[in-house]
Amino acid sequence: MMFSTQTYHERRESLKKQVSKGMVLLLGNGEAPINFRDNTYPFRQDSTFLYYFGINAPQLAAVIDVDADRTILFGDELTMDDIIWMGRLETIMEKAGKAGIAETLPVNALPAMMHEALQRQRPVHFLPPYRPANAIRLSQLTGIPVAQLASSASVELIKAVVAQRAIKSAEELVEIERAVNISVDMHLAAMRLAMPGQTEQRVATEVHHVAQLAGSTLAYPTILTVRGEVLHNHHHGNVLQEGHLVLNDSGAETAMGYASDLTRTFPAGKTFSTLQKEAYEVVLQALQTATQALKPGTRYLDIHFLSCRMLVEGLNQLGLMQGDPEEAVAAGAHTLFFQCGTGHMMGLDVHDMEDLGEQYVGYTDTLRKDTATFGLKSLRLGKELQAGYVLTVEPGLYFIPELIDRWKAEKKLARFINYERVEAFKGFGGIRIEDDIVITDTGHRILGQPLAKTVAEIEHIRSEAF
Repeated sequence: MMFSTQTYHERRESLKKQVSKGMVLLLGNGEAPINFRDNTYPFRQDSTFLYYFGINAPQLAAVIDVDADRTILFGDELTMDDIIWMGRLETIMEKAGKAGIAETLPVNALPAMMHEALQRQRPVHFLPPYRPANAIRLSQLTGIPVAQLASSASVELIKAVVAQRAIKSAEELVEIERAVNISVDMHLAAMRLAMPGQTEQRVATEVHHVAQLAGSTLAYPTILTVRGEVLHNHHHGNVLQEGHLVLNDSGAETAMGYASDLTRTFPAGKTFSTLQKEAYEVVLQALQTATQALKPGTRYLDIHFLSCRMLVEGLNQLGLMQGDPEEAVAAGAHTLFFQCGTGHMMGLDVHDMEDLGEQYVGYTDTLRKDTATFGLKSLRLGKELQAGYVLTVEPGLYFIPELIDRWKAEKKLARFINYERVEAFKGFGGIRIEDDIVITDTGHRILGQPLAKTVAEIEHIRSEAF
């Protein structure tokens, strides 16, 4: 599946205008063996390669020669052995034609082209590799030691790719919204299936099943757990019990590679307990307040702090915190309960372009990412929002027993935290609520079909499930 030929041609033409001179080298991904060469993981193409070429096949590379206004796709045609095992597939030339590329060469022609360019001291722009196989390949092509590739990557190219990929076109939004709608169905299936006595594994399997029935796959390993205080909990070995909260963070990826990322938290039984409901509504209020503030020109860093203040206000009402919310957030007291960021960019990657570096994707030359402060070092997005950005908003409350014990022993920020009250929450778990949103010219729009998130909506679905 691809967009039109014109789409990929225009994307590459735009990129060429942002790179001053030299050659852009983009490597596609190869097959990754599970336990021997011919038993591979499901293939996933590099997202930047997909963006500029749309070809979802392994062992490809491409060169965009900015100076010569020339684009070459490197790939090998199928051998007879390949045809015997996999059947007749599109030729490299046919694939190239759909991407608007007139020139193809075999893979073994690439080293000579790179050698000539380097001999002539022409700039060769490449992106930081994230797969070991591509790092080795890139090192062989450029002569740069593997350990130095990340620091040798072209900042000019990184910035050009980020600027282009960050603004989602109308056709990309259609594809992202398709992914979100599949994810909505995944979450509804989980809410209807889960109940006391059911295993996390059974519910997580159903989530994956719904994605596959829609011709999709998972954008990331499903987080479906009664241990919601574990932020990225991929363990599915627990049995649901009455009184548990079930946190489901799951999203679909379409056949074209576009992602979704939704989270809902619901009771394993028919209804929330009073305490669960009160804590849930604190998170929901933070989500709604942060979402309402989204618009072009607003820094997402400020959206994050707004979300944190709303959480503190709610925690004050629950008796877990005390004092001025703004002072508490400035001191970092909220991070006992909210350790991560409020959201991230999303697109061809669920954490869009994270392989290119969070400083380039989520921040700017004048707004540097805080990589040291607890609660901010995990905030992937801080810069001013622009129309066309797609992002998530996902505040949460996480009651981590080990973290509570450490802070309590240190009496850390005790002027803001009621540790005796917090002690009773050590087995509470966690709550996260997450939506996917596009920034518009005048504000924002929540993507996809509505998915239950108020207490009343969720309890209605849960009551019908029993």
